[in-house]
Amino acid sequence: MNHRARVLELRTPDELEREMQAIGVHTDATGWLADRARFRLVRLEGVDGRAAAILKQEMLALGGDCAVHRDVAAFRPEPHAAILLGDARTYERLAERLERQPFGLSRVAEEILAAVTAYDLGPEPLDCAGRVLDLNARTHLMGILNVTDDSFSGDGLAGDLDATLARAERFVEAGADILDVGGESTRPGSEPVSIEQELDRTLPVIEALAESFDAVISIDTSKPEVARLAVAAGAGLVNDVYGLRADGMIETIAESGAAACIMHMQGEPRTMQESPQYDDLMAEIYGFLAARAEAAVEGGIPRCRLLVDPGFGFGKTVAHNLELLRRLGELRSLGLGVLIGTSRKSTIGTVLDLPVEERLMGTAATCAYAVAAGAHVIRAHDVPEIAQVTRMTDAIVRGWDGE
Repeated sequence: MNHRARVLELRTPDELEREMQAIGVHTDATGWLADRARFRLVRLEGVDGRAAAILKQEMLALGGDCAVHRDVAAFRPEPHAAILLGDARTYERLAERLERQPFGLSRVAEEILAAVTAYDLGPEPLDCAGRVLDLNARTHLMGILNVTDDSFSGDGLAGDLDATLARAERFVEAGADILDVGGESTRPGSEPVSIEQELDRTLPVIEALAESFDAVISIDTSKPEVARLAVAAGAGLVNDVYGLRADGMIETIAESGAAACIMHMQGEPRTMQESPQYDDLMAEIYGFLAARAEAAVEGGIPRCRLLVDPGFGFGKTVAHNLELLRRLGELRSLGLGVLIGTSRKSTIGTVLDLPVEERLMGTAATCAYAVAAGAHVIRAHDVPEIAQVTRMTDAIVRGWDGE
């Protein structure tokens, strides 16, 4: 007899439970078994070597495992990374066993449970100065409005308010939830502009957008003064490629009530693509975003007002960009909304050997993959087309209710 053995592809606890109910599993057991089926690899950084040795023992005792550095067997305090292999139920039981263990293991247990829970449940709604976006309901779309004269994609709208408003109207009609206004180019090799020039370019646009459209207005800036005045003019989100590192930026956003997007970038736009190098790409991106989010919270910005962006194309090679996209879902462990911007970027041009004006299909592929990997916000130039991509991918990944 052929038993038709197959590996199941089930993404959510609900799907797991439905599959078990379909074969007649008792209702009381489906939830517990679904937890057992949610296998998670969890990486930890800087674990005391003695704690790592205990983690190895405890995970084996619970039916899981723990990959550790070979020197951990010497039971010395030098810190090491560790990778845990277990399911949701195993991590719950591990936390109970580590509660009274030495070497900081109770804290380790808290972090493991927090990461697994955040990964599975997703972020809380994003508060953009009173306008709330439910990031778990569907993928949200951010339309790019470059009011510069040197955008890499050739779509700069500097000085043309009517054209900017017309483009914004097309974006909103197509389904854009956020309109991202940028007055300073961040393309590779770009030079900074003055505060005055950035304000001259962006403030009239933000004021007009806020009066005309029921969408969240975002200011793409790294300057606290620009952020402060932009929020006063109607922006509800500050999109900062420098990750809120400028003096006073965190305090400015905290006082404004706006949300903030923290982006990772190695270097600065002028030099970021000269020779980007990483010892451990995802560990460094994740560590930076986690640290900046912690700094933002300590500075007065609640987590419900934070997004993170891994910085596709910012201080990264083609190989780096493809890896971070492939592993984008790891950022869900932060418990914050994940924004990704791949639109028309040079990685797509390199892979497909196409100029910037012919990169729509490559952009669509990256956006579909990002949605499937768990991105909550997609930043795009071609909003009508990418809106179709996100809606279709959402229907596949999240399910379709027929409406």
